[in-house]
Amino acid sequence: MRICLLGLGEVGGVLAEHLLEQTDARLTVWDRLLDDPASLPAVTLQSLLPSGRVAAAQSAATAADGCEVILSAVTAGQAVAVAESVLPSIGQGTWFVDFNSVSPDTKKCVGRAVESSGAQFVEVAVMSPIHPAGCCSPMLLAGPTAEAFLPVGRELGFGAMSVASDSAGQAAATKMCRSVVIKGMEALLAESLLCARFYGVEASVIASLGNLFPGIDWEEKGRYMISRSLAHGARRAEEMEEAAKTVSEAGVAPWMSDATVRRQRWAAEHRSALTSASLDDMLDAIANETKQQRGTI
Repeated sequence: MRICLLGLGEVGGVLAEHLLEQTDARLTVWDRLLDDPASLPAVTLQSLLPSGRVAAAQSAATAADGCEVILSAVTAGQAVAVAESVLPSIGQGTWFVDFNSVSPDTKKCVGRAVESSGAQFVEVAVMSPIHPAGCCSPMLLAGPTAEAFLPVGRELGFGAMSVASDSAGQAAATKMCRSVVIKGMEALLAESLLCARFYGVEASVIASLGNLFPGIDWEEKGRYMISRSLAHGARRAEEMEEAAKTVSEAGVAPWMSDATVRRQRWAAEHRSALTSASLDDMLDAIANETKQQRGTI
């Protein structure tokens, strides 16, 4: 089997490693950052090439040419454009499987474009962090061909896929509503603990969270969630723009989602703090860097 993988970031890298381990498929990969040798996609590609079953393409369209399955794992802002770019290369019977974290309306837009070429579109929503479970993470499928794709997905080693609905957009809606909470918590923890550190009350704040939500190591959870924003804030901001669109389309004012977009985008500017060993060190690194830039925390 020939599989096209569009996007070689965090999720795409996991998908590639999984497919090489679990199948005999040959992979053709594309990412807009492959030309930057320091980027995550370029570094990931170099780690995959020794398998002898991975080739890089110069464009999404050439990557998709002749492939039976296309997995799209780009950033939210690229989802529609990338799908449209591969239309000349796909046709009857090709599976186009969209892993992108986008709104139901965006998923439907991608689906209409793909189906116009005669290919089969399936939307996927990954319902947990991709690490550590990898491709055993719970994944929801939706759309008219979701049920038909399920055995194909299991053949490819996606053991925790399940069909949410035969209606397009349902898996995406589930993912986006979850993102409002998860990405929002990352933003809230960053804002709360940076402020608490300034006043010297971070230990008391963390202890009070333990009283309200027992059984969670909030110091470790805070460091983990803030680090996720630092590492992936740009991508998370795009995803939260899609979440805000989802909320708005439901007739709800997306005040929290809009604010989360701003905090996630801000976090991406402080990636250097990821090297900090502890939560306090991370908060101090962010605050010091911001002061040097004369910006607002």
